[in-house]
Amino acid sequence: MPLRDYTCDACGHRFEKLERTGSRARARCPECGGTKLMKAFSSFAVAAATSTPSRTPAPCGDCGHPNGPGSSAIEA
Repeated sequence: MPLRDYTCDACGHRFEKLERTGSRARARCPECGGTKLMKAFSSFAVAAATSTPSRTPAPCGDCGHPNGPGSSAIEA
């Protein structure tokens, strides 16, 4: 079940709603009961999209290097 973020057009309240996939039920604002909602970007999705990859090496054998475990190195 996806967690969706909404902003209510009527009152501006921002909230999250856990929804079943394929559900036809309309989300309602928990503050004013409004149904005119705009989907908002999830703060998790925005943070995850802007984060930099870790430079910490994975345990030996996790990289999938064709020469086998221990044959890859992180380039600086």
